[in-house]
Amino acid sequence: MKVPLYERVALTRDVGEHGLKKGDIGMLVDYVSHPQGGEEGVLLEVFNAVGESIAVVAVRVSEIEPMRADEVLAVRSLARAG
Repeated sequence: MKVPLYERVALTRDVGEHGLKKGDIGMLVDYVSHPQGGEEGVLLEVFNAVGESIAVVAVRVSEIEPMRADEVLAVRSLARAG
């Protein structure tokens, strides 16, 4: 099932170049076709705990999952890579 735009999703892998970790939450803002016909991508906007935008990242569709009712949100400090 394709996640609708503007829904919250969780990352299924670390995105180290942005300091993001598996399980971090982002807002799905767009679907992006692969230029050579590979796996479709998505653009996610990621916010901090007070609602400020901290990153817009592109990942593969297989690297996100929809949020579930049996999950609980948590807070961690953002540690930038490098």
